Amino acid sequence: MVRCVARELVEWSGVDVQRLVDLLVERALGEIGNYYYYTLLRMHLVGVKGDALRRVVDDAREEDRNHFEALVPRIYELGGRLPAIFAGELGGLGALRNLPAEADVPQIIPILLKATEESVRAYTQLCSATAGKDNRTYNLVLAILHEEIAHQVWLLEFLGRDASDAAACPRNISPFVTPYLRPPQSAHLEPSPRRA
Repeated sequence: MVRCVARELVEWSGVDVQRLVDLLVERALGEIGNYYYYTLLRMHLVGVKGDALRRVVDDAREEDRNHFEALVPRIYELGGRLPAIFAGELGGLGALRNLPAEADVPQIIPILLKATEESVRAYTQLCSATAGKDNRTYNLVLAILHEEIAHQVWLLEFLGRDASDAAACPRNISPFVTPYLRPPQSAHLEPSPRRA
């Protein structure tokens, strides 16, 4: 069996690594699940209020995808794996599973707020479990926590705005998580420059 040094070091610092990996996998599945449900939701948002909310949903959707992409490498670094298939419903904490079939903005906002609250709690728990013990995981989940809190703020601000306000939320996608995203691998490697 191949030794996982990252896992050993985190265990040595006193973290229950299997529990940590389980929590990270749960969050990764939750993020990809949220991406899925946000994708469904955005297809139903129409009208002035729906268009304004769609901008908030689009940004949160993209950030949740980025959160998934940032979590997966850390899961594998710690010797964990994602499930090969989803068992049952799409994973995660699941407040978004309660979205109505037809998008009614007043009904949707509390559901979206509950989903962000669940995420904030989960990432706060991960921060508490890794603070001072596993700096790499701590920094990653803290970055995601900042963005989840921003999602909550966007929704709360949306509630207090005129629906025609074009600046429903900022368009700076994943400002905290971007450093943790790996650049896509190019299918075509450029030849190295010839030496003279």
